[in-house]
Amino acid sequence: MTAKHNVLVINGPNLNRLGLRQPEIYGSQTLNDIIESLTADAEKLNIELNHFQSNAEHELIERIHQAYQQADFIIINPAAYTHTSVAIRDALLSIDVPFYEVHLSNIHSREPFRHHSYLSDIAEGVICGFGPQGYAMALGAAAQLLAQNK
Repeated sequence: MTAKHNVLVINGPNLNRLGLRQPEIYGSQTLNDIIESLTADAEKLNIELNHFQSNAEHELIERIHQAYQQADFIIINPAAYTHTSVAIRDALLSIDVPFYEVHLSNIHSREPFRHHSYLSDIAEGVICGFGPQGYAMALGAAAQLLAQNK
């Protein structure tokens, strides 16, 4: 069997409140539910999945820095930091690890301030509006991309 690829899943502020927070927008699954399902998918794809969630921008940046030469791919839902954080953008640019940007809701059908992302133009791709399935879509696409780039 070939060596496992390492994929880091990063979730930003308030995503620890999934299942409680605005279920009409974000659904009823908790973050733990999503990560458990994603971990099972990763095992089938021969991927080592690591997960990190924080409400603090500096902690997200530190975890991104730690991914340098450790992670093969990142799936990130920066949540509200999508629209405000040049610092997270710079952190991702500093480590040279490809990533997908994921959002549970369709950010383009929401308030105008959510339409701009500081990450989309440097991401390998953006998945939004598919709820928790978006994470699985990103993982499958990452696995395919990593297999192509062996």
